[in-house]
Amino acid sequence: MGSWTITKWELKNTLHNRKFILIFFLQLVVLLMMVLFFSSFMEGIESEEGISLTPSLNQFASLDIYDPQNVLINQLNPEILEINSNEIDVALSRLEGGDVTGVVLLPSADDFNLEEIKPVPVKLYIDYKDPKRSVIKDEVVAAQNRASDLISQRWIDELAPQQEVSQPQIQEETQGEALPLQLINKVMTAILLFLPLFLFGNLIVDSIVGEKERKTGEILIAMPVSRSNIILGKSTAVIITMALQVALWMVLMILAGYSIENPGLVYLIVVTTALPIVGLTSIIAAFSKNYKEAGIGITFAYVAIIGFLIVPALAYISQQGRYVSTSTMTLTIKVFSGEPLSPGDIIVPFTSLLVISLISYYITIWLFKRDDIVFGPRPGLLRLLYEFTALNKVVNYFKK
Repeated sequence: MGSWTITKWELKNTLHNRKFILIFFLQLVVLLMMVLFFSSFMEGIESEEGISLTPSLNQFASLDIYDPQNVLINQLNPEILEINSNEIDVALSRLEGGDVTGVVLLPSADDFNLEEIKPVPVKLYIDYKDPKRSVIKDEVVAAQNRASDLISQRWIDELAPQQEVSQPQIQEETQGEALPLQLINKVMTAILLFLPLFLFGNLIVDSIVGEKERKTGEILIAMPVSRSNIILGKSTAVIITMALQVALWMVLMILAGYSIENPGLVYLIVVTTALPIVGLTSIIAAFSKNYKEAGIGITFAYVAIIGFLIVPALAYISQQGRYVSTSTMTLTIKVFSGEPLSPGDIIVPFTSLLVISLISYYITIWLFKRDDIVFGPRPGLLRLLYEFTALNKVVNYFKK
């Protein structure tokens, strides 16, 4: 009798639990609603009309402008932008100091004659470290279109009808690459894929902590199976359940119109990420005395895990760190992008998953083998750390 027997037993009990089945499908419904919401959100952003900004975004971003001929300044939306008219040196200095998100520079009357039919030179400088940069660019482009229409109409009125009128072109100079769509599309798709991994913490808690509260731990331990096999069997059952929901979830996302490059590799990455998550959850469940204590511990642990996954991904997307990352979410985003993967891109995250998994399951088994953890009275964290690091043996050795 080994861990696989425990796994089959746990899966059978889980699949026959009406409460779990109900929660399982409710989670799918909630996730499907999120997919539909983000799909409509992305369609709105990518459409020509875009997404209207609400009055709550009053003067959301700041912009300095040098426009001595008032070509563009009157076309900017003051309800969304905080507009400051400054000289060129002052405006650029404020941009470098981080006081504004963008700077627009237009020529003076000495440098450019608006009566001439030729493109109006406009320079746009954006601080691409500021997440409000996309608002600046969108508003300046909209103002450019309005100014272009006004200038064109004035030229048409001044010229004879039979003369050919050339369409004025307003040129824009920016530094860097605009990334709001990439940020939303890639990161949100990755987050949706990894989300199911954080919905089954209750299974491992109920599987381990429930044995303590139901007083069935003695019966389980008395069975002809090692405690390590009990932990591995229970954890495997949860991982299989997670893998099933991730598969269903990916199918729903694909049917909803999400483009997932190399879905087989993405599925492997997401499911493999479940291994250390279940392992860390098992540590908390093995140490906890009741559901309430386990719930508090899992909340803090999941915040840390989500940060470990998302922060490197955001750094990669914002081009602040194109480096090999330990985050599997970063690896997933690279697969989405169709970028060639280096050996380090695969080895580093999977190695980190393996190391964290081995350590977490080792600690869980070590805790579950202790009768004072399973039956009580439970020692304190410092005492457990003291014994786990074998410092007590070192101290006893020198005492002899």
